[in-house]
Amino acid sequence: MSNGAQTVDSQQVLQRLSREGSQGTAEIAVVTSPGARTAAWAVKVKSLSSYNIYNVVAVVIHDAGAVPSEIGQQMQAVNLAESFTQPGTLPAGTYAVMARVADKNVFYAKP
Repeated sequence: MSNGAQTVDSQQVLQRLSREGSQGTAEIAVVTSPGARTAAWAVKVKSLSSYNIYNVVAVVIHDAGAVPSEIGQQMQAVNLAESFTQPGTLPAGTYAVMARVADKNVFYAKP
């Protein structure tokens, strides 16, 4: 009987420690895996491809007052702020944050 009570006490101690931490302070555990996050980066619009699909290029943001520099090759991305059935009106040179969603690159920038 004491072995069963000891097991219950041990489980309660472990539960308390996982909630409060070993020093009595709250602990937060975050578990991540390599593919579990959304990839996002800054881009510059180069030109309109068709409808609300634009040709964009990734940029590196530098210190304040410095112009971002382009890196990599152009890719296509969909502007979610515009209609899917009308021609896009976003001017070239617009900066935005682009995210990868499923197999599409998307960004949101109002014209």
